[in-house]
Amino acid sequence: DLKNPIQGPEDMDLIERQHIPMRFLCVKENGTSALRIMHAPDPAHPFDLEQVAQYALIFGQPGLENTWQGIAFDFAFCMHWQTLFGFALCQALCTNSAAKSSVVRRLVLVMVWPRMYHEAVASYNAAFLERLLVAQYGSHLNILQVHVPNDQAHNFSDNNALCVLLHNCILLDWIDHAYTYGMVYLEQQFHNPTMSMDIFKDVDNKRIEHLSCYGTPSAILQWDG
Repeated sequence: DLKNPIQGPEDMDLIERQHIPMRFLCVKENGTSALRIMHAPDPAHPFDLEQVAQYALIFGQPGLENTWQGIAFDFAFCMHWQTLFGFALCQALCTNSAAKSSVVRRLVLVMVWPRMYHEAVASYNAAFLERLLVAQYGSHLNILQVHVPNDQAHNFSDNNALCVLLHNCILLDWIDHAYTYGMVYLEQQFHNPTMSMDIFKDVDNKRIEHLSCYGTPSAILQWDG
C-alpha cells in the first residue's frame, strides 16, 4: 500500500494527462485509495496475455515513445490481441541476452512472410518421414529458449529462426496468428529503423508476393480482437 497519490483536482488532471489507467487505482475497505503495483510478467507463464497487456499499458503508455515493438494499442488503452500474442511468443522463445533484439527480428521476419513456416515444416517432414513434426499444444509447453552470444548476433539468420520454431514444435496456426504482430513491428521499423533497409525491402517484397499467392494468414478466432 502506498500513500494516497491523489490530493486534489490538479493531481487528477496530472493523472489524466499522463494517461495512467484509472483501473490500476484501487480503493481499500477503509475508503482510502492505493496504487496497485504492477510486477513484470512471470517468465514461467509467458502466455498470460492479460498480465503482459496490463504491464505494457502501464510502462509503454500511449503518446510516449513506445519501446514495446510490435504491440499495437491506442489512447483508449485498447490493445490488439494478435500483436500481443506475437510479442509473447518471441519473449518465450528468447533468453534475455544482448543479442535478443537480433533474434526477435529474425523471428518477426518469419512471422510476416506468409507460408514461410508452412514450407519449412513440409520440408522437415519430407526429410524425416520416420519422425514427423508433432506440434505442441495444451496448457503446458516445453520451450527451449535460444541464446546467441552478442558477437554472433549478425550470423543469426532466417533459417536459424525457423530451426528454433521447428525444435520447439510450434503450431503453424500460431505463426499465422502472429502475422499482425510482424506487420506492426515492420511498420515501426520503417519509421524508426534499427535494421538494414535492404533487409526490410527484401522481406516486404517477398511478403507481398506471397500474399498474392496465399492471401492474408488466418487469425485464431478465440484469440482475436
